[in-house]
Amino acid sequence: MGNFSIALSGLQADTVALNTIGNNLANLNTTAYKGQSASFEDLFYQQIGESGSGDAIQTGAGVKVSGTTTDFTQGTLSPTTGSNNMALAGNGFFVVQEGGVQSLTRAGNFQLSSSGNLITQDGEEVMGYPAVNGVISQNAGLQPISIPVGANEAAQATGNISVTANLNASATTGTVFTSPVKVFDSLGSSHQATITYTKTGTNTWSYDVELPAGDATGVPTNNTGTLTFDTSGKLTSPTGSVSGITFPGLTDGASDMSFNLNLDDSSGNPTITQLAAASSNNGTTQDGFASGVYQNFTVDSNGVLTAQFSNGNTSTIGQLAVATVANTAGLTITGNNNFTTTAASGLATVGVANTGGRGALDDDELETSNVDISSEFANLIVAQRAFEANSKTVTTFDTVTQDTLGMIR
Repeated sequence: MGNFSIALSGLQADTVALNTIGNNLANLNTTAYKGQSASFEDLFYQQIGESGSGDAIQTGAGVKVSGTTTDFTQGTLSPTTGSNNMALAGNGFFVVQEGGVQSLTRAGNFQLSSSGNLITQDGEEVMGYPAVNGVISQNAGLQPISIPVGANEAAQATGNISVTANLNASATTGTVFTSPVKVFDSLGSSHQATITYTKTGTNTWSYDVELPAGDATGVPTNNTGTLTFDTSGKLTSPTGSVSGITFPGLTDGASDMSFNLNLDDSSGNPTITQLAAASSNNGTTQDGFASGVYQNFTVDSNGVLTAQFSNGNTSTIGQLAVATVANTAGLTITGNNNFTTTAASGLATVGVANTGGRGALDDDELETSNVDISSEFANLIVAQRAFEANSKTVTTFDTVTQDTLGMIR
């Protein structure tokens, strides 16, 4: 007479398989979901005798679920809108934390909390390394990533200006040429400074740096001088820079404006030349700016977050942490798209993207589920047939049992 426990073990195992497949299908649209599969193994065997050749005659006791395997292959990276969305292309996990407990996740559909912290959909803080004065500090340890929402960047007065220009060597004495340069005072107000060049003789030009009339009431200092060129049109005097060009008594209440006029590029070559060509302005730069309000942030492939301000400036605010484990199969799934480490997985090794075998980070993209719907439907049919077969075994055992009981009536 059949043992009902054999068929029941099959029904229980097939139920786990059906539940696993159903869970995969339910999470088809879950961000970065990793599909699972159930595997079986047979139970112990009972030896009920031997064959004539001495081979053991054994009967099995059924089946059990030996484990569920998670498929950690990468899902498709799908473009989105919004810098809060990001995905890992390759190995690794984002590190998130709640109540001091850290978890790992592949889901990068983050959002901002009311305090400006980058958080998951369930409120866990996204961890990373802070930036101090625009420099990432990994020695500071993991900290919640904070976005400067609503922050104002203070204005910076111009401290240096540079002009790239050519003065026409063929010009007659008394020829005037100007270079306009926008500069900023300590309050962030802009002023249109003008450098006026006047040819005073062979290979010599005077210069005069002025602000618009009415912008400053004091007498400027170090704002005039002479430029001397050699026979090749190279500036020979002054060299390096003209320091301390000062305009006191700004009428908008800002501090006295003082800046340097840099005459060399980063390689030490003069930026103002005198060649037999039309006088021209080829570029001006300066290091001042007005105040700015935070606008948004971007993330590069290394996970470095950069805030952008309304004045056009940017500021590094941190770098996302990326963790890897030796054995991803040993991770425990805790829900909410999270995993936790176990003795089987090994401890998480935390670093940053594009290092130590960790993948790159893609901004404005999300990793989709890696579930293959066609494979799941095929598996569903197989599991269904197995369940039906074990159900048939139960009814067969029941019929045999009833027939056996009927024999003694």
